[in-house]
Amino acid sequence: MMRRAFMFLAVAATTLMTWAQLGTADTQVQVVDSRVHSLKVAPLSNMYLPPVIMMNGDDRINVNFDLLDYDVHYLRYSVTHCDALWRPSVLVESEYVEGFNQADVDDYKQSEATFTHYFNYNFTIPNEDFQLTKSGNYVLRVYEQDDPDAVLFTARFMVCENTVNVRSEVTSRTDVDYNDTHQQLTVNVFYRPGMIADPYRELTTVIAQNTRSDNMAVLTAPMMVAHDHVTYDHQAGLIFEAGNEYRRIETVNLHSINMGVAQIGFFEPYYHATLHTDLPRCNEQYLYDSTQHGHFTVRNAEGNDSDCDADYVVTHFALDCDGPVSGGNIFIDGEMVQGLPAATRLMRYDMGTGLYTCDLLLKQGAYNYQYLWVPDGTGMGRTDRIEGDKYQTTNQYAIYVYDRPMGERYDRLVGFGMITAGR
Repeated sequence: MMRRAFMFLAVAATTLMTWAQLGTADTQVQVVDSRVHSLKVAPLSNMYLPPVIMMNGDDRINVNFDLLDYDVHYLRYSVTHCDALWRPSVLVESEYVEGFNQADVDDYKQSEATFTHYFNYNFTIPNEDFQLTKSGNYVLRVYEQDDPDAVLFTARFMVCENTVNVRSEVTSRTDVDYNDTHQQLTVNVFYRPGMIADPYRELTTVIAQNTRSDNMAVLTAPMMVAHDHVTYDHQAGLIFEAGNEYRRIETVNLHSINMGVAQIGFFEPYYHATLHTDLPRCNEQYLYDSTQHGHFTVRNAEGNDSDCDADYVVTHFALDCDGPVSGGNIFIDGEMVQGLPAATRLMRYDMGTGLYTCDLLLKQGAYNYQYLWVPDGTGMGRTDRIEGDKYQTTNQYAIYVYDRPMGERYDRLVGFGMITAGR
């Protein structure tokens, strides 16, 4: 089996996200310790939804990750309250956390019968020891129990009051083209009359497409205001590149060929999976596929508990663009690489094979991914160069509505909604 050399890159984390530049580096999603893998932050009720829970509701944020090591690490976490643009708010910890702003991660288990040794950690927020008292954006930090400066990773989640009703529509008949390469949203936010005194100044609405954060839209003023609702329509931030359906691979079985895999085998110390070489789809016709909208699922089809009996696989990606692509870089995108250093996600051109390649250490499972082209000097990925923009694509859009009334000291997350294009 032909395989490319695999190296773990100890490179300082950088970002290709213009959205992230609105906030501070300390509040971005970052995997700081290279031993952290398979990080997933999602509602306990549905791992394929954005990490949002309702205040005083029954759902919780679930945090699950692996730390690749032979020894257990005793870990702790804390949170920081942020504004709508992920800048730390002026609130002090006692204003948004009941009691102490720290708790131990005491749910962990060691890997079983795997070549890669790791400990799987899991916890939920809120819990008996950790209660949040304010809505809004939160940055989670997980660190070594005896060294708060030894941060393993930072992640983001949100707590919503759900006091407004978010209704939205999405269409391919946009202000820039008609059934072609874009999708456009209309968003209405309904509330009790008098609840929001000055919608033009109080409200901030953020829209995210699938699992991406680089192309999030921030709307600071509605187009129309009525006595019980506001409307966002015909604004530049409501128009998104349509992209294409996510590509899919599976490594759920290490003893047979899985979806998207050309060869699989063990070369100490890891299993290696060489994927079928991908091709650009920008000039191909649209083809519907049922995907996870960029998410991943850890799964070992031959095991009983995938959290601790799924092994790790060096997964070799290859993209044939018929030569180098000028004017920018190509990155792998999807939940599986969120927070990883840019150098880890970068597709590198191999002069010998004429292919772009990237090797990722991934836990057994089912993965969604796509290729984003990032033009030189910019920070936002584009889908048109490699994936193509197809108006029929079933993108998932998440809508967050924040309110800061006159005299208030923080942004309250008052509404959350979702809509899927193409349905």
